[in-house]
Amino acid sequence: MSTNERMQTVPAAEARAAEAGGGVAAAAEELVRVRGLFKHFPVANSDDVVRAVDGVTFEIVRGETLGLVGESGCGKSTVGRCLLRLIEPTRGEIYFGGEDVRALGGGDLRRLRREMQIIFQDPYASLNPRLKVRDIVGEPFRIHRIGAKGERGERVAELMRKVGLDPDYMHRYPHEFSGGQRQRIGIARALALNPKLIVADEPVSALDVSVQAQVINLLEDLQAEFDLTYLFISHGLAVVEHISDRVAVMYLGRIVEVASAEELYANPLHPYTRALLSAIPIPDPTRKRERIVLKGDVPTPINPPSGCRFHTRCPEAIPECSRIDPDLREVSSGHTVACIRVPGWGEAPTSA
Repeated sequence: MSTNERMQTVPAAEARAAEAGGGVAAAAEELVRVRGLFKHFPVANSDDVVRAVDGVTFEIVRGETLGLVGESGCGKSTVGRCLLRLIEPTRGEIYFGGEDVRALGGGDLRRLRREMQIIFQDPYASLNPRLKVRDIVGEPFRIHRIGAKGERGERVAELMRKVGLDPDYMHRYPHEFSGGQRQRIGIARALALNPKLIVADEPVSALDVSVQAQVINLLEDLQAEFDLTYLFISHGLAVVEHISDRVAVMYLGRIVEVASAEELYANPLHPYTRALLSAIPIPDPTRKRERIVLKGDVPTPINPPSGCRFHTRCPEAIPECSRIDPDLREVSSGHTVACIRVPGWGEAPTSA
């Protein structure tokens, strides 16, 4: 392979579609499969563990955006980092493009890392302040030995243009940029190796509302151009609704509801999902939404409640909720929920 061919790390969307097979079949191709994912962190000077992720199962189809939402501390970011093997899961299965991610090591894992990248939450902490932007965005090329040094500069300039920044800015340091510009630099770095999957870990939570919209629109444009697949992690449901094809709701280490974005926002079934949606502000001072205020605090993940983990705060809880630990079940086409109070849950088959 020539140097120029190796430098084509972001091919045209048509080439990616051709590789995937194109058409409707490609759109339905499963890229990520996670089954029974657990991540427990030991507690210092104790036999206890923090059950950050406690049995999570989901899949992501090539080209879609799966939104992962929930309160801070529910395990969303831990799921994303386990998926990329930035941290090692306690147990569970992770498959990417049919490959067992947990079974890979050495050169095989390095090869796979080119296919999966991450956009970090904090644009101020995720960029090395001692490096110029050309070195930050160009670092993936150096690590994976792609292209000659001079060609890497050209590639960085192209990536800067793709994310809406002047290529001349690559000679500056991170402190010379605003938060939104820094996040664009982080996006350029994530795009450098032509990944198939990008884990966007709360990529707009640290930005002003107007800048959030710009970054979300950029992510959507890049997804359409490069056939990207996103795991979009956020606690802001209004943001997730705009960008996601499907949404998974997490509470205390587990997923409690999954549905298409349209279905979830129109017909939320789990009481926790309804409470989250009731907190979304309506941009109209003449309209009011009935707020569902949850009682108490989120229980500790060191010793979660028995039965349904949400029952201690749920306004609809009944005595059985403290004894039955509900699993995800499909109660309508593409809509799964873990709640015994949802009509049809008891008759629905257990979700795979």
